[in-house]
Amino acid sequence: MDTMFKESVKMSWQNIIHNKMRSFLTILGVLIGVTAIIALISIVQGVTDNITGEVMKMGANKITVQIAGTPLKQGLTQTDINEIAQIENLKGVSPTVSGQTSIVYNGEVMEEVAVQGNNDVHFANSDELLETGRPITIVDVESKNRVCLIGQDVVKELFPAESPINKEIIINGVTHTIIGTLQKSSGFSASSPDQSVVVPYTTAMSLIGTGYVPALDIYVEDEALAPETTAEVESALLTAFNYNEDGFRIVNMQNILDTVEQMTGTMSMLLAGIAAISLVVGGIGIMNMMLVTVTERTTEIGLRKALGAKPGTIQLQFVLEALFLSLFGGILGLICGIFISFVGTMAIGVEFTLVGYSIPLALGFSAVIGLAFGYAPAKKASRLNPIDALRSV
Repeated sequence: MDTMFKESVKMSWQNIIHNKMRSFLTILGVLIGVTAIIALISIVQGVTDNITGEVMKMGANKITVQIAGTPLKQGLTQTDINEIAQIENLKGVSPTVSGQTSIVYNGEVMEEVAVQGNNDVHFANSDELLETGRPITIVDVESKNRVCLIGQDVVKELFPAESPINKEIIINGVTHTIIGTLQKSSGFSASSPDQSVVVPYTTAMSLIGTGYVPALDIYVEDEALAPETTAEVESALLTAFNYNEDGFRIVNMQNILDTVEQMTGTMSMLLAGIAAISLVVGGIGIMNMMLVTVTERTTEIGLRKALGAKPGTIQLQFVLEALFLSLFGGILGLICGIFISFVGTMAIGVEFTLVGYSIPLALGFSAVIGLAFGYAPAKKASRLNPIDALRSV
C-alpha cells in the first residue's frame, strides 16, 4: 500500500510538471484567492492596530463627559465636580473649560487662539502633553494662578528665536506667565493643541466669564470596573441635572475600543469572504482542468485498469494531482500575500502585522478546495470501463 501511494504521488507530480503552462493557469485562481485573503486580513489588522493605538493614547481608562446643559442649569459647578470626585475607582477628575481669544506678546497680536482650562490631573494622566517646562499643579488651580502653557504654533509665531519659558503674554487683557510648552499634535485628535494656550481651569473660568464647567475627563483606576464606574458617574450627573438625561452625554473610551474592534473584525471577515470567492473560482478551474485531463488520458487509465490497477488507486492519483495544484497555488499565494501586505501597510503608514490564523486559514481552505473540486474528476476516472477506454487506442 505504501509503495502504491508513493507511485501515485510520483505520477501525479510528473503529470503536473509535464503540463507546466496548463498547471500554472489552473492554480492561478487559487493563488489570487490566497493572496487576497492574506493581504486583506493583514492590512485590515494593521489599520485596526493603528486605530486602537491612537484611541489608547486618548485614554482607554478615560470617561469623557460633555455637558449640554438644561434651561435651569448650563453646566457643572465646583460642588458637582467634588461630588463626582468622591466616586470609588477614580484616579482623578479633570474639568475642561474652553474658549477662543487673542494673545499679545511684545505688541505682536495672535488672533483666534484656543484657550483651554485644565488641572493637574489632566497632565498627570498623559505622558505626551508636555514638551518643555512644567505642567499645571494643584496649587495653580486652587490659587487661580495666572500661568499658562502654549502650543507649538504659538511658539513659532511669538517666540521664533527665544525660549518662551518665564516670558509673559497677555491673554484676553490679563498678563500670564508661560511655564511650559505643549508637544506637537499627532493630527489624530479633533482639536489640535498646536494653536492653543492651556491655563488652570479656575483661571479660564474667570477669563471666559463663566461659572460652569462644560466638560469633564474622568480617569478610572481599574479598567475592569469601568462599566460600573460609568454607571455611578451617570447617576451623579442625573442628580446634578435633576434627572434630565438630555443635560449631558457620557463617552467611555473602552466602549469606543470595543466598537472599533467589532467593526474591523466584521470588515475583516467580510473581505476574507469576498476573497474566498476567488478560491472557489480557482477550485472550479482545477475541476475543469482535471476533467479535461481525464478525457485526454482515457487510454492510459484503460491500460492501467486492464493491468490490474484498482479504481481506488486511479482515484487517489487524480485527487493527489488536484491537491498538489491547490496547495502549490496556496503557497505561492501566501508568499505574494505577505509581500503585498508589507508593501500595502508601508504605503498607508501603518505597522505591518501578519495575522497568525490567516496562514492556516488560507492554506487549509486551498487544500479543501483542491480535494472538493478534484473528487468528481477522480471519481469519473476511477469508473472508466477498461474496454471502452481501450477502444480509442
